[in-house]
Amino acid sequence: MSEKKIHSQPPEKLTGIELIDIPTSAVGAKAISSALTHIKNEVGIKKAIGLLAKINQKDGFDCPGCAWPDPDAKRAFLAEYCENGAKAVAEEATKNKVSPLFFASHTVQKLSEWSDYEIGKSGRITHPMYLPEGATNYQEISWDDAFSLIGKELNDLDSPDEAIFYTSGRTSNEAAFLYQLFVRQFGTNNLPDCSNMCHESSGVGLSETLGIGKGSVTLDDFNHADLVIVMGQNPGTNHPRMLTALSDTKKNGGKIITVNPLPEVGLLNYKDPQNPLKWIGKGQDLTDLFLQVKINGDVALLKIILKLMKARDEKTGTVFNHQFIKEKTAGLEELLTDLDTFSIDELLPQTGLSLEKIKEATELIINNNKIIICWAMGLTQHKNGVDNIREIVNLLLLKGSIGKKGAGTCPVRGHSNVQGDRTMGIWEKPKDAFLDNLEKEFSFKAPRKHGYDVVTAIEAMHKNDAKVFIGMGGNFISATPDTEFTAEALINCDLTVHVSTKLNRSHLVHGKQALILPCLGRSEKDIQKSGEQFISIENSMGVVHQSHGHLNPCSEGFLSEPAIVGGIATATLKENKTNWTTLVSNYDLIRDKIEATIAGFDNYNNRVRIKGGFYLPNNARENNYSPTQTGKANFTINKPSDIRLEENQFMMMTIRTHDQYNTTIYGLDDRYRGVLNERRVIFMNPDDMKNQQLTKLDKVDLVSHFNDEERVAKGFLVIPYAIPKSCTATYFPETNVLVPIKSKARKSNTPASKTVIITIHKQ
Repeated sequence: MSEKKIHSQPPEKLTGIELIDIPTSAVGAKAISSALTHIKNEVGIKKAIGLLAKINQKDGFDCPGCAWPDPDAKRAFLAEYCENGAKAVAEEATKNKVSPLFFASHTVQKLSEWSDYEIGKSGRITHPMYLPEGATNYQEISWDDAFSLIGKELNDLDSPDEAIFYTSGRTSNEAAFLYQLFVRQFGTNNLPDCSNMCHESSGVGLSETLGIGKGSVTLDDFNHADLVIVMGQNPGTNHPRMLTALSDTKKNGGKIITVNPLPEVGLLNYKDPQNPLKWIGKGQDLTDLFLQVKINGDVALLKIILKLMKARDEKTGTVFNHQFIKEKTAGLEELLTDLDTFSIDELLPQTGLSLEKIKEATELIINNNKIIICWAMGLTQHKNGVDNIREIVNLLLLKGSIGKKGAGTCPVRGHSNVQGDRTMGIWEKPKDAFLDNLEKEFSFKAPRKHGYDVVTAIEAMHKNDAKVFIGMGGNFISATPDTEFTAEALINCDLTVHVSTKLNRSHLVHGKQALILPCLGRSEKDIQKSGEQFISIENSMGVVHQSHGHLNPCSEGFLSEPAIVGGIATATLKENKTNWTTLVSNYDLIRDKIEATIAGFDNYNNRVRIKGGFYLPNNARENNYSPTQTGKANFTINKPSDIRLEENQFMMMTIRTHDQYNTTIYGLDDRYRGVLNERRVIFMNPDDMKNQQLTKLDKVDLVSHFNDEERVAKGFLVIPYAIPKSCTATYFPETNVLVPIKSKARKSNTPASKTVIITIHKQ
C-alpha cells in the first residue's frame, strides 16, 4: 500500500452548485431527453437505439437497475424502461475502458482521491487485475492465476468461517445458486448480501406476520386497488416505472396517500413517457393526500390511525373485516389491548402532522377495502424498522386487505435480482429444509451454524476474525455504514476480491492483496461450451423470467459470473464431487439443480422459456398463512420511535439524488429537488436554519452522536427545503461515515441510515 492515505470517503471538494426551481411534474419529455443524452454519450446513438429496443422486452435483457416488474402482457415498444434504467444500461455498455494501461498509469492512492462519479465514469474493467502486497498499482493477472490465488488463501484459513462471501442484488439466479453452493461446500454460511442493508426489515416483519418475506401483490393489482398508500419511498427517482402503475390506479378510480418526510415530485404529478400526447400540459396528479410525517414517525402515525379505526369499529362494527380476522388471524385482542396503552396526545408530536390530516387519511382507509401499501428504505432503515413493517401488516389485516385482488403488501426492492438471490439461498441464516435438499442433491455435509450478515461481517473483519473478503458485485465500501470503520475492516483482510463490471471505490480500499475480476454485463452475450446462454431473474413480485444479452462483450477478458464462481470453486475444492466445469458449460444444468433443491421451480427450464416467465408460489397472495408459527396471519405489538433529540440536535436521513442508483453515480444533478452539479448538501427546514443562524448555501460540518461517540463529515452546503422541523436529509455515500456500525434495526440488524442524530456546525 502507498504511504499516502487511501481515501475511503468521497473528496470534500465542492463542484459548483446551481439551484433551480423544483419541477412540478416528473418524467415526461425531460426524463426522455436526459436518458437519451446519457446513453448517447456513453455508447453512441446507433448502439443506443439497439440497446433501448431490448431493455425489459420478452426477447431482450432485464434492466440492471431496479426490481420493478414488467407487464405480464404487452410491453411498450422502445419504452419499457425508465430514465435511470437507461442510465444503468449506458453505464454498463459504455465505450470507455479501464485497461491494464489505465492501472499502470494511476496509483490506487491517486484514484482514491477521485470522486465516486469520476471513478465510475472511467469505464469497464477489461482484464483481471491483481494488487500484490505493498504494491501501488494494480497489474494484469491471468484467470488461472487469480483463481489459484483465491483457492490458496481460502484453504490457508484456520476455518472456513474466516471468509466473507458478499453478494450484490444484480447477480443472476444461476450465478447466485452456484455461489451459495460453493460457499456451503467450502464450509460456511457467511453469505451477507445487500438485502441486509435495505429490505431485511421487510423480510423479517413479513415472515413473522404472513409467513413469507416477499410482497403479496402483483402488478395487475394496482389496476384494481381502491387505495394505494406509498410510505417512505421516492419512486420518481428510485423506481420510475412504478409511477405508471400508480397512474393506472388513478385511471381506474383509486386513491393514493403518500407518507414521506419530503414532498417528492414523482408522487405528486406525472407525465407518461410512453404517450407523447401527455408530455405537454400539466400532467396527471397522483397523490390525493400527502402526509408529511417526521423522520421515523411512521409507527406513531399508524397507531393513531389504528386507534381511530378501533373507535369507529366499536361504534359501528363495520370498519374491521371481522370474518377475515376470525378465520385467518391470531393476536387481535393483544393488539387492541396494546393500542389502549397509547394516547393520541402522546403519539401526535412524533408525527409532525395535524390530527385533522390523520383523520382524513383514516376516512380513506375506513371507506375502502382493497388497499395496497408500498414502502422502501424510508421505513426499513430505522431502529424500529421491523416494527414499521409489522404495523403496516396490522392495518391490512384489520381491513382484510391481504390475499385478494387489488390488495396486499408491496415492499419495493432495489437491485433487479435482489429477491431472486435470496430465493437461491444467498442468506446467512438458511433454513434446514433448504440445506437438507442441498445435501441430498450434492452429497456433502452443509454447515448449519448461521453466518455473518453485513454488519457482523464488518465487525468480524475489523477484529481479524475474518481474513478474506469476496464480493460478487456491488460497491461494499460505499454501500455500508460507518465508512472509516468499514475501511479499517477491509484493510485488515489478507485478501479482498471483487467481481465487477466497472471501477468503484471498493477496489481502492483493499486488503493486503486484492483482485478485481471483470464479468459480463446483462446486455452482453454469454457464450459457453454448449453455446449461447441466457440467465434468469426474479423481480420484486415473484416473477422469474429470462434475460438474454445481445451485445458482443466489449473485452475478450471477461468471464460470466457463473464461470467465475466455477473457476474459484474448482481451484478451492480439490476433492469436491461437483463438476463445476460441466455446470458452467450449460446453464440449463444449473437450472436443473435449482429445480431439484428449491420449491416452486418445477419444470424450470421449460417454464422460464415461456415469454414473460412464471410466478413463484406466494402463500400470502393465496390467503394462506400456514408457514407462520401460529399457522395464521399474526397481529403484532410494535414500538414507536424512542429517540429523543436534545437541544440543537437534528434527525438526518440519507437519500439518493436523481442522478444516482444505489452507489452508482450517473451525474451530479438532483433536478427533482432543484439541485444541480453538487452532492455535498444538507436539506433543512427554513425555521431550523434561522434558529441555527444559518443562511442558504452556508458551508457546514456535520457531527453524528451515538453512545457518546462522534463521527464527522465536513463541507456541506445548507439548502432550505420543505422538510419537517428537526429533520434533515443528505446524500449517500457522502454521509455514510456518520452512520454508526452499532446503530441498527432490532431483529433485522439493518443499519439505521434513516435515523442519524447530528449537530450542524458552521465553518
